[in-house]
Amino acid sequence: MALSTVDYEQKAAEWYAAWNAKDARAICELYADNLVFISPFVAKLGLSERGVLTDIQAFYQYVTMTLPRVPNLKFEPVANCVGAQGHTLVYRNQSSHIVAETFEYNNEGLIRLANVAFSTAPIKRKNYGSR
Repeated sequence: MALSTVDYEQKAAEWYAAWNAKDARAICELYADNLVFISPFVAKLGLSERGVLTDIQAFYQYVTMTLPRVPNLKFEPVANCVGAQGHTLVYRNQSSHIVAETFEYNNEGLIRLANVAFSTAPIKRKNYGSR
């Protein structure tokens, strides 16, 4: 489903709000029942060897396993890159890794495909004395 730039900005705001609130229900309400979620963290948790989840129940299990493991979870937006079929959120996580998460939506405006990629090492923050 192609959305307008404004729609993608709204989707991004909702996504960040749900994850940063650590609200499993609000997070899962953003995703379609038949979603495909691809992440190396899925494999790391032992939920799928290939890192792929294919339904909302499996994704809910992933979310409820992840949130307690990362009590300091925080996603800091870096960019919202809009494409022809979806958008990619680029953000810094609580470990200072840069993450790119690409989304495609179904006709109801729910995430039907999410593909996550992490930087291989934390990215040092530049501190110019302003903080």
